[in-house]
Amino acid sequence: MISLAARPAVQQLRSSKIREVANAGMGKKDVIAFWFGEPDEVTPDFIRQAGIDALERGETFYTQNLGIPELRVSIGNYVSRLHRNDGSGQIAADNIAVTNSGMSALMLTAQALVGPGDRVVIITPVWPNLVEIPKILGAEVVTFPLSYTPEGWTLDLERLLATLTPGTRVLYINSPNNPTGWTIDRETQNAILEHCRGHGIWIVGDDAYERLYYGSGAAPSFLDISDTRDRVVSTNTFSKSWLMTGWRLGWIVAPKELVANLATLLEYNTSCAPGFVQRAGIVAIEQGEPVVARTLTRLRGARDFLVARLREIPGIETTLPPGAMYAFFKIHGLADSLAFCKKLVSGAGLGLAPGIAFGPEGEGFVRWCFASSEERLAQGIERLRKALAQR
Repeated sequence: MISLAARPAVQQLRSSKIREVANAGMGKKDVIAFWFGEPDEVTPDFIRQAGIDALERGETFYTQNLGIPELRVSIGNYVSRLHRNDGSGQIAADNIAVTNSGMSALMLTAQALVGPGDRVVIITPVWPNLVEIPKILGAEVVTFPLSYTPEGWTLDLERLLATLTPGTRVLYINSPNNPTGWTIDRETQNAILEHCRGHGIWIVGDDAYERLYYGSGAAPSFLDISDTRDRVVSTNTFSKSWLMTGWRLGWIVAPKELVANLATLLEYNTSCAPGFVQRAGIVAIEQGEPVVARTLTRLRGARDFLVARLREIPGIETTLPPGAMYAFFKIHGLADSLAFCKKLVSGAGLGLAPGIAFGPEGEGFVRWCFASSEERLAQGIERLRKALAQR
């Protein structure tokens, strides 16, 4: 019989277990949901107004594949301020590709760099999309787990470098990390960059949370220490820092030669990002620093509140994440986080993400997005406390 399904590589992709839990609870008014990585506030008025103004001007037509020039210049200037303020070289518009979301940025980068049989190493636990994207293209994905300790998640650098063997095509690093909040340090970055230079390995940084870092300034990025001739790519999004998840706008920073290739891939994927969305992006980047600062302050308070409350519940072990917007906490005796989270939805009206969704290293853990008000977080804590007491 002739199959009507997709090719085997697509059929073998794992479905999102976060979505599996969410689908069980979406639409139920009594469920307090913290399962998705999404701020609970709408996009600020001045950013929305920029999009409205562009629509009213009639900006409803195709734009350049790589994005309108003004936005590419704005992104280049913004990234240079964050990562090249030591005078090590401006990141030009020619190094920028505008994409229809950070997710699209990751997919396009993979399409440009990864082919069937290529060896790709990904640090886990991590957002499941990052692991599955190379598999769509037929790559061999090798996951490299972080280690959990009561003090936080750590990376075994020596073992990672040994894993990055000659012939490895790409190393993916999401830092600050979703779901753990783990954030790479500069010494580790330098060692990885030097090693990858020696073996011709591409480094792809998923930098979606670089501004949601509770240290000083932006989180460490490979853009801080690399130059334009390095095999380094940074993907990013407007979703988190500027509260623009539904706008679907992102970008890629890459060597100019690769950006030229990305223009072709953009043509054959989405052609371009909508012009009116890009206009909103310009205003976000050029006028939105107060939004980023306010969001970071709010999230820091929410993080501290939630972690403190979780630590009061018997059987829960958690650390203070240095970045991103998630508490990834361990529940003693938990062997099936997916079943547990489904039961939380149906029995307690609480929506959290199962740790297994982020890889086998995440089993026994649960992720809670704390981009919410303290009042709402407190309601969720009480529901979790009661559910655990009834286990």
